[in-house]
Amino acid sequence: MTESIGVIVLAAGQGSRFRQVAGADKDKLLADCPGRDGAVRSVIEHVLRNLPPALDKRVLVTTADRPQVIRMAQAYGCEIVLIESSGMGDSIAAGVAECAQLDGWLMVLGDMPFILPSSVEQVLVGISHDSISVPVQNGEYGHPVGFGRDFAAGLMALSGDRGAKPLFAQGRVVEVAVDDPGVLWDVDVPEKLTFL
Repeated sequence: MTESIGVIVLAAGQGSRFRQVAGADKDKLLADCPGRDGAVRSVIEHVLRNLPPALDKRVLVTTADRPQVIRMAQAYGCEIVLIESSGMGDSIAAGVAECAQLDGWLMVLGDMPFILPSSVEQVLVGISHDSISVPVQNGEYGHPVGFGRDFAAGLMALSGDRGAKPLFAQGRVVEVAVDDPGVLWDVDVPEKLTFL
Protein backbone atom coordinates (compact mmCIF):
# COMPACT_ATOMS: atom_id res chain seq x y z
CA MET A 1 0.00 0.00 0.00
CA THR A 2 1.51 3.33 -1.01
CA GLU A 3 -0.92 5.59 0.80
CA SER A 4 -0.17 7.16 4.16
CA ILE A 5 0.22 4.70 7.01
CA GLY A 6 0.81 5.76 10.59
CA VAL A 7 2.52 3.81 13.35
CA ILE A 8 0.75 3.66 16.69
CA VAL A 9 3.08 2.47 19.47
CA LEU A 10 1.00 1.20 22.37
CA ALA A 11 2.94 1.91 25.57
CA ALA A 12 0.35 2.65 28.25
CA GLY A 13 0.09 -0.79 29.88
CA GLN A 14 1.40 -0.93 33.42
CA GLY A 15 3.26 -4.23 33.05
CA SER A 16 1.92 -5.65 36.30
CA ARG A 17 3.21 -9.20 35.66
CA PHE A 18 6.70 -7.80 35.06
CA ARG A 19 6.54 -5.62 38.18
CA GLN A 20 5.40 -8.58 40.33
CA VAL A 21 8.70 -10.28 39.57
CA ALA A 22 11.13 -7.37 39.07
CA GLY A 23 9.74 -4.94 41.66
CA ALA A 24 6.92 -2.42 41.75
CA ASP A 25 9.21 0.41 40.62
CA LYS A 26 10.53 -1.43 37.52
CA ASP A 27 9.08 -0.34 34.17
CA LYS A 28 9.56 -3.09 31.61
CA LEU A 29 9.73 -0.55 28.79
CA LEU A 30 12.91 0.88 30.34
CA ALA A 31 14.52 -2.45 31.24
CA ASP A 32 17.90 -3.23 29.68
CA CYS A 33 17.47 -5.71 26.88
CA PRO A 34 20.09 -7.32 24.62
CA GLY A 35 18.63 -6.96 21.15
CA ARG A 36 18.89 -9.32 18.22
CA ASP A 37 21.71 -7.09 16.95
CA GLY A 38 23.66 -7.72 20.17
CA ALA A 39 23.32 -4.16 21.47
CA VAL A 40 21.84 -3.55 24.92
CA ARG A 41 19.13 -0.89 24.87
CA SER A 42 15.86 -0.35 26.68
CA VAL A 43 12.91 -2.43 25.48
CA ILE A 44 11.13 0.64 24.10
CA GLU A 45 14.23 1.83 22.23
CA HIS A 46 14.53 -1.51 20.43
CA VAL A 47 10.86 -1.21 19.44
CA LEU A 48 11.35 2.34 18.14
CA ARG A 49 14.53 1.43 16.23
CA ASN A 50 12.70 -1.38 14.43
CA LEU A 51 10.09 0.96 12.92
CA PRO A 52 10.39 1.50 9.17
CA PRO A 53 12.14 4.82 8.44
CA ALA A 54 9.65 5.54 5.64
CA LEU A 55 6.78 5.82 8.12
CA ASP A 56 7.17 9.34 9.40
CA LYS A 57 3.76 9.60 11.09
CA ARG A 58 4.50 8.04 14.48
CA VAL A 59 2.34 8.25 17.56
CA LEU A 60 3.21 6.79 20.96
CA VAL A 61 0.32 6.34 23.40
CA THR A 62 1.32 6.25 27.05
CA THR A 63 0.55 7.58 30.51
CA ALA A 64 1.93 10.79 32.00
CA ASP A 65 4.01 8.93 34.61
CA ARG A 66 6.57 7.74 32.02
CA PRO A 67 8.77 10.79 31.26
CA GLN A 68 11.74 8.65 30.11
CA VAL A 69 9.59 6.69 27.66
CA ILE A 70 8.15 9.97 26.35
CA ARG A 71 11.60 11.52 25.83
CA MET A 72 12.86 8.40 24.05
CA ALA A 73 9.82 8.33 21.76
CA GLN A 74 10.22 12.01 20.92
CA ALA A 75 13.88 11.39 20.04
CA TYR A 76 12.62 8.84 17.48
CA GLY A 77 10.14 11.27 15.95
CA CYS A 78 6.98 10.22 17.75
CA GLU A 79 4.11 12.48 18.68
CA ILE A 80 2.92 11.70 22.19
CA VAL A 81 -0.68 10.99 23.17
CA LEU A 82 -1.25 10.82 26.92
CA ILE A 83 -4.15 8.84 28.28
CA GLU A 84 -5.40 8.12 31.80
CA SER A 85 -6.20 4.46 31.16
CA SER A 86 -3.79 1.59 30.61
CA GLY A 87 -6.37 -0.38 28.61
CA MET A 88 -5.40 -1.64 25.16
CA GLY A 89 -8.70 -0.52 23.62
CA ASP A 90 -8.38 3.00 25.01
CA SER A 91 -4.80 3.20 23.71
CA ILE A 92 -5.71 2.10 20.19
CA ALA A 93 -8.69 4.47 20.03
CA ALA A 94 -6.61 7.45 21.23
CA GLY A 95 -3.76 6.70 18.82
CA VAL A 96 -5.98 6.36 15.76
CA ALA A 97 -7.98 9.48 16.71
CA GLU A 98 -4.70 11.43 16.71
CA CYS A 99 -4.15 10.64 13.02
CA ALA A 100 -7.60 9.59 11.79
CA GLN A 101 -7.01 11.18 8.37
CA LEU A 102 -4.53 8.47 7.37
CA ASP A 103 -5.19 5.50 5.09
CA GLY A 104 -4.09 2.90 7.62
CA TRP A 105 -2.42 2.23 10.93
CA LEU A 106 0.23 -0.17 12.11
CA MET A 107 -0.31 -1.18 15.75
CA VAL A 108 3.01 -1.84 17.47
CA LEU A 109 3.24 -3.08 21.05
CA GLY A 110 5.79 -1.24 23.17
CA ASP A 111 6.95 -4.45 24.86
CA MET A 112 7.91 -6.42 21.73
CA PRO A 113 11.58 -5.56 21.11
CA PHE A 114 12.58 -8.57 19.00
CA ILE A 115 10.49 -8.14 15.85
CA LEU A 116 12.67 -7.99 12.76
CA PRO A 117 12.28 -4.80 10.67
CA SER A 118 11.74 -7.06 7.64
CA SER A 119 8.67 -8.57 9.34
CA VAL A 120 7.27 -5.09 9.95
CA GLU A 121 7.81 -4.24 6.27
CA GLN A 122 6.00 -7.42 5.17
CA VAL A 123 3.00 -6.58 7.34
CA LEU A 124 2.89 -3.07 5.84
CA VAL A 125 2.66 -4.49 2.33
CA GLY A 126 -0.48 -6.43 3.33
CA ILE A 127 -2.42 -3.34 4.45
CA SER A 128 -5.15 -2.11 2.15
CA HIS A 129 -8.24 -0.01 2.83
CA ASP A 130 -10.43 -3.06 3.52
CA SER A 131 -7.91 -5.43 5.08
CA ILE A 132 -6.15 -6.29 8.31
CA SER A 133 -2.57 -7.46 7.86
CA VAL A 134 -1.15 -9.79 10.50
CA PRO A 135 2.13 -11.70 10.73
CA VAL A 136 1.84 -15.46 11.17
CA GLN A 137 4.64 -17.49 12.75
CA ASN A 138 4.13 -21.27 12.89
CA GLY A 139 0.36 -20.85 12.54
CA GLU A 140 0.06 -18.23 15.32
CA TYR A 141 -1.02 -14.63 14.83
CA GLY A 142 1.59 -12.13 16.05
CA HIS A 143 2.36 -8.40 15.99
CA PRO A 144 2.47 -5.77 14.65
CA VAL A 145 -1.00 -5.69 13.08
CA GLY A 146 -1.94 -3.33 10.26
CA PHE A 147 -5.45 -1.93 9.73
CA GLY A 148 -6.75 -0.24 6.61
CA ARG A 149 -8.91 2.88 6.43
CA ASP A 150 -12.23 0.96 6.56
CA PHE A 151 -11.51 0.07 10.19
CA ALA A 152 -11.12 3.66 11.45
CA ALA A 153 -14.51 3.86 13.15
CA GLY A 154 -14.15 0.43 14.73
CA LEU A 155 -10.67 1.21 16.05
CA MET A 156 -11.76 4.56 17.51
CA ALA A 157 -14.75 2.88 19.19
CA LEU A 158 -12.57 0.49 21.21
CA SER A 159 -12.35 1.00 24.96
CA GLY A 160 -11.10 -0.55 28.15
CA ASP A 161 -8.87 -3.59 27.98
CA ARG A 162 -10.48 -4.94 24.85
CA GLY A 163 -8.12 -4.92 21.91
CA ALA A 164 -8.90 -4.95 18.19
CA LYS A 165 -9.28 -8.73 17.78
CA PRO A 166 -13.10 -8.49 17.31
CA LEU A 167 -12.49 -6.39 14.17
CA PHE A 168 -10.89 -9.41 12.48
CA ALA A 169 -14.39 -10.80 11.88
CA GLN A 170 -15.45 -7.61 10.06
CA GLY A 171 -13.00 -7.60 7.18
CA ARG A 172 -10.47 -9.37 5.08
CA VAL A 173 -7.50 -10.70 7.04
CA VAL A 174 -4.23 -10.92 5.13
CA GLU A 175 -2.03 -13.51 6.82
CA VAL A 176 1.64 -12.65 6.27
CA ALA A 177 3.83 -15.72 6.79
CA VAL A 178 7.09 -14.73 8.49
CA ASP A 179 10.05 -16.67 9.80
CA ASP A 180 10.43 -14.53 12.89
CA PRO A 181 9.69 -15.75 16.44
CA GLY A 182 9.99 -12.09 17.50
CA VAL A 183 6.42 -11.43 16.31
CA LEU A 184 5.18 -13.61 19.18
CA TRP A 185 7.70 -12.52 21.85
CA ASP A 186 6.47 -9.92 24.34
CA VAL A 187 8.40 -8.99 27.46
CA ASP A 188 5.76 -9.76 30.05
CA VAL A 189 8.23 -11.04 32.69
CA PRO A 190 11.95 -10.30 33.20
CA GLU A 191 13.08 -13.68 31.81
CA LYS A 192 11.67 -12.63 28.44
CA LEU A 193 14.24 -9.79 28.19
CA THR A 194 16.63 -12.31 26.63
CA PHE A 195 15.63 -13.63 23.22
CA LEU A 196 16.27 -17.33 22.71
